[in-house]
Amino acid sequence: MIAAARRLFTEKGYEGVSAEEIVREAGVTRGALYHHFGGKAELLEAVYERLEAESTERVAHIVLDSDLHSPIEAMKAGIEAFLDECAEPELRQIALHDAPAVLGWDRWREIGAANGLGLIEASLAAAIEAGEIRQLPVGPTAHLLLGALDEAAMLVARSDDPASRAEVTAILVALLDGFWVPPAL
Repeated sequence: MIAAARRLFTEKGYEGVSAEEIVREAGVTRGALYHHFGGKAELLEAVYERLEAESTERVAHIVLDSDLHSPIEAMKAGIEAFLDECAEPELRQIALHDAPAVLGWDRWREIGAANGLGLIEASLAAAIEAGEIRQLPVGPTAHLLLGALDEAAMLVARSDDPASRAEVTAILVALLDGFWVPPAL
């Protein structure tokens, strides 16, 4: 059911797909939908949770497994990878359009944070330890960066203008550069 709903939500959006169409596509009964998920909204939540987990895993691979020897440069590569993810039709429609509207901002944010916040915290801690950014409280800083990334994702998802994407990227990189520690004289 998740695969069928994912495909249909991407193509038609949440409002454009009926529960009947999902169960028909999945080859299951309507009762199976309600038994496993409780309804269409809960199915969207399951789809969104899976999308977030997969997307975060791809970004984490770039940040944590890269050949970059600088944590801050790895974070910048992660920004690019994250924005690339957000430009994909599946994430644009489901994660950045439908999920916030259907699940509500609090639940949408909770799912996103459950997936990405740990990666941001680990990246910040590594950059602080490497002396690349000043000593900042990791938890609050990670939450603020997550908020900035969420807003950046929304901007990218709602624009097909490459200049807009470039501007958003430049601003996020400038934000990270603002954490830089000047060398001691």
